[in-house]
Amino acid sequence: MTTTLFHNGTIWLGAEAEPAESLLVRQGVIAAIGTDEVDRHLETLSSDQDSIEHVDLDGGFLMPSFGDGHAHPIFGGMEAEGPQVRACSSVDEIVAEVRRYAAAHPDEKWITGASYDGSLVAGGLFDARWLDEAVSDRPVVLRAWDYHTVWCNSRALELAGITAETPEPEIGEIPRREDGSPLGTLREWGAVDLIDAVRPPQEESVRLRALERAADYYRRRGVTWVQDAWVEPADVDTYLSASAARRLSIRFNLALYADPRHFAEQLPEMIEARRRVTEQGDPLLSAHTVKFFADGVVENETGALLEPYCSSLHNHGLRVWEGDTLAEAVRAVDAAGFQVHIHAIGDAAVKQALDAIESTIATNAAWDRRPVIAHAQLVAAEDLDRFAELGIIANMQPLWAQLDELMTVLTVPRLGEERAANQYRMASIIDSGGQLSFGSDWPCTSGTPVEGLAIGTSRQNEAGEPDGGWVPEEIVDIERALDAYSRAVAVQGFADLSPAPWGEIRIGASADLIRFDADPRALTPQELARTPVRSTYLGGVAIHSCE
Repeated sequence: MTTTLFHNGTIWLGAEAEPAESLLVRQGVIAAIGTDEVDRHLETLSSDQDSIEHVDLDGGFLMPSFGDGHAHPIFGGMEAEGPQVRACSSVDEIVAEVRRYAAAHPDEKWITGASYDGSLVAGGLFDARWLDEAVSDRPVVLRAWDYHTVWCNSRALELAGITAETPEPEIGEIPRREDGSPLGTLREWGAVDLIDAVRPPQEESVRLRALERAADYYRRRGVTWVQDAWVEPADVDTYLSASAARRLSIRFNLALYADPRHFAEQLPEMIEARRRVTEQGDPLLSAHTVKFFADGVVENETGALLEPYCSSLHNHGLRVWEGDTLAEAVRAVDAAGFQVHIHAIGDAAVKQALDAIESTIATNAAWDRRPVIAHAQLVAAEDLDRFAELGIIANMQPLWAQLDELMTVLTVPRLGEERAANQYRMASIIDSGGQLSFGSDWPCTSGTPVEGLAIGTSRQNEAGEPDGGWVPEEIVDIERALDAYSRAVAVQGFADLSPAPWGEIRIGASADLIRFDADPRALTPQELARTPVRSTYLGGVAIHSCE
């Protein structure tokens, strides 16, 4: 029988409990906590005692592993494929990298890559002719960091049939030049789908490689459960293939994407996808969630706002689901036993999501539904208390609560200073009695939890600015922040209903743990952001170690 004893360090038992100094794990499950209880348990092991693995924490810190409550793992893993534009700091650098990649891959019919920084150009509007300088005879498609936008060369637009005569798509936008011709930037799914309709899908071997790459990325950062927040049918197949080949190394829950243009036929497909995943019987894989987009993003002016953007008296952004259609769809998936997970960035989108969930609770039979509103970048003052009242989990991205270039170049000018100061009200959600969980939205932004923790607990950028933090009243203390990235994500993921729950250190829980050399509660934000995870354990087995 596998037995592991962790000792000689701080074992964090949660924000409301005193730490312990030792922990015993047997067969992947926490068996004893604290010196006295561990000693009593050890006395019962008799001859098995010689097989105990001793892990000397050497004054370090042991806590439940992190979860990521909102991310896109396959997208993240795919960023290593194609031209490497993520680190490029100018249009010229991106064009040079695309040119280099094209020359090195002369047989590749479509050149695709991700993800470029949309703040490099005013308004985030990138011209196809710039990419034509790198490649003109083959289509080039680059995703922006926000994954709501793509930048294409002229050949890609031509193959997709996007011209001056192309009408504006439903749920999308085609920015144009003065003569009406498409510029080269496509915003939101209705426009991006025009490209995807003619672009060949990636080979399954490439997608499997991307998923494995994503799992490795997370293991090294102490994350053992991930909410894939945008899953389409091909993604379900990839996850099932990886599971069947025993190529999943961490836990994933799939949120099946609901599209208002096709929802009527999607729901039976979602139920079938859930059945396939359930029948697979893999404890590392589940599919009990449906993902809705209520709006886009502020940086594209597609986030849905109650008051218009500063650029226009009439531009309130994009509502993906018009009228009562979101509430109707939410009620339908809830009645089918799915958890609801709604992307809502602007305050109008958050209100619409809250209304949809409130309608569902009032209409459908009661059950343990745990609805999620992701991002909640802007929440109207009158809506803050509704998260607690309706039992809604606010899954927020702490890394975003800083005055970086994305905020200062794209977001604040669109919202204005007064409205911008009401973003990411994490502490307010907690103080009102709401449940806050953390996620990263990787690869849109970093999936490293310690980086998010550093920002969430300081509201300062990596330069330590501004003094005292940006909107300091929304700073989340380190204990509550650690909880939001561990226990709270586990609650979001229904971990407590599994035979060996994870997300907490308690008797009978799965030993999903992470080890730091230093206590994160004693570090400055700058130190915390640079602190590596020494070891990651899934069910008591080390799946990452810096030893």
